[in-house]
Amino acid sequence: MKSKTLVLVMLLAAASLNANAHAPKTGQNGGQQTDAGQYHVEALVSEKTLTLYIYDHNEKAVQTKGFKATAILVVDGKAERVTLLPEGDNKLLGTSSIDLKAPIKGAVQITNNVNGTVQAKF
Repeated sequence: MKSKTLVLVMLLAAASLNANAHAPKTGQNGGQQTDAGQYHVEALVSEKTLTLYIYDHNEKAVQTKGFKATAILVVDGKAERVTLLPEGDNKLLGTSSIDLKAPIKGAVQITNNVNGTVQAKF
């Protein structure tokens, strides 16, 4: 009986750690942050501009030269596509045809400089 209880406690602890490890949080610039493959991706919006900051899992900035991304967001119940290109050291920048609202909802496909692709879901 004790071993069954111990196994149950261990499974519950592992499940809670796993759920917390991938939970969205606030990034270094105050935006939404989520995991995307080997990266942490932070999203910020300002009117029609979407900015993504790319970090490794140690929260160090990743150089985005040669990166590109496409965001498909849901804004007021409609899909909005935004193309993002490198802007500065560790960010990608794109402009929407409509005003964007935080928190964003949708997905971003990011292609790095060696054609590896990851997806961030917000």
